[in-house]
Amino acid sequence: MAYWDWPGQMGVDPHRVVICVHGLSRQGRDFDVLATALSAHSRVIAVDVAGRGHSDWLADPMAYQVGTYAADLAQLVASLRAVDADLKVDWVGTSMGGLIGMVLAAQPQIGIRRLVLNDVGPVIQWEALCRIGSYLGRNPSFESEQEAANYLRSISTGFGPHSDEQWMALCRPLLRQRDGRWWLHYDPSIAVPVRALTDNVDQAAARKSVADGEAFLWGLYDAITARTLLLRGGDSDLLTRETARSMGERGPKALCVEFTGVGHAPTLVAQDQVGCVRDFLTAA
Repeated sequence: MAYWDWPGQMGVDPHRVVICVHGLSRQGRDFDVLATALSAHSRVIAVDVAGRGHSDWLADPMAYQVGTYAADLAQLVASLRAVDADLKVDWVGTSMGGLIGMVLAAQPQIGIRRLVLNDVGPVIQWEALCRIGSYLGRNPSFESEQEAANYLRSISTGFGPHSDEQWMALCRPLLRQRDGRWWLHYDPSIAVPVRALTDNVDQAAARKSVADGEAFLWGLYDAITARTLLLRGGDSDLLTRETARSMGERGPKALCVEFTGVGHAPTLVAQDQVGCVRDFLTAA
């Protein structure tokens, strides 16, 4: 598992680290802007989850599951803590990265101090899952980097408004040139577990599986004691306002901040989004 490391500016607490984990089809460089801002206060590590970016691909496509990713990230935390027994870990997780964070934050021995969940909670809307499954893993190729960036923009309207420069900065790490074409830089097989649900001819069984997963995730959420910040895109189709309200009333009773004009999910590039996360993680 590869990761990107911002060591922190001169004078920051050497025992503090913020671990940033991306969404389903993204990679660690999504956090370049946020990590640069946070490095004034702590070390920042942004991972490429297995099958994405510079990390290895898995032999078994069905291993592309939150449980696998959580085990990988737990090992990363353990390796950091083996070097620094006084390590203080904060977590920023977008979508899938937030689910991984919930799994780890529910385990006291992992020691997550503060948790930021970016547009995700225990309840994932079925329609949003189907939307994501409609493009995930299709493995298209493009004649140019700009054509690829335009495609990514077309399937990512929920990210909200970005300048052309901001958008290209988000896209470039996701693209690789090969044989005169531009390709997405992830294993197309990450879609296999998602499609096992969304393409299941027995929709009742698929929806029951999702409901069972929600009950499990609520159990994890209720076990979290870390101070928690929940970010929500005001137009999100994955995290409803009702679920966000429930997350503010139970478990760690997350502080919820909603961003208008954004769906799933805030990219943590806009200054109001960056400032919100920075203020939460650095507050006394």
